[in-house]
Amino acid sequence: MPYLLQVDFPYSGPWGDEMSAAMRDLAQSIAQEPGLLWKIWTESQATGEAGGVYLFADRASAENYLAMHSARLAGFGIAPVRARIFSINSELSARNRAPL
Repeated sequence: MPYLLQVDFPYSGPWGDEMSAAMRDLAQSIAQEPGLLWKIWTESQATGEAGGVYLFADRASAENYLAMHSARLAGFGIAPVRARIFSINSELSARNRAPL
């Protein structure tokens, strides 16, 4: 069963295209994470936040990634990190065109 991980944290930029260029290597690294199916990158310059919504193949992969990612963000001095893990109702999600 897939699990969704939602993460957000305070972020001061860069934004948009500059963020894409600055985070290209990080995005490549995240793509190699065990169990990761996809990630949607989120950013809000208006509220000074960034993060992502991730879909993992299983709960253990989501939990392992969250532990590693939280430690990485703490190393950059970024806190607090807000995160939640949700199970997915695949049947209802498919009815609403979720990319599962």
